[in-house]
Amino acid sequence: EVQLVESGGGLVQAGGSLRLSCAASGITFDNYVIGWFRQAPGKEREGVSCIRSSDGSTYYADSVKGRFTISSDNAKNSVYLQMNSLKPEDTAVYYCALDLSGLGCPAPAPAYDYWGQGTQVTVSS
Repeated sequence: EVQLVESGGGLVQAGGSLRLSCAASGITFDNYVIGWFRQAPGKEREGVSCIRSSDGSTYYADSVKGRFTISSDNAKNSVYLQMNSLKPEDTAVYYCALDLSGLGCPAPAPAYDYWGQGTQVTVSS
């Protein structure tokens, strides 16, 4: 059974940093796309970033470009999202998602095969 588990969320002041982790189990972590999405109350789910294992290519939404960095550690079956210079508008539940085709980065949410349970990020002003 494939499982994704996010961790690292929390409460931070504006300007602070958090590092989210997404640990995958039940798969061979070799050809994949991992995406990070977020959803704030009353808003649609938004694609934040993704990484494609085949060539290491990455994508960032304009709203986070220059502040967030996605990285992977295949030996640990994990992907990370380093979030710096956080703003109150970054407040949301953050989800990681796995696309087993390993193709689409970026790709819309329906393209992803598995999702984590989400981790809350709250940025206070």
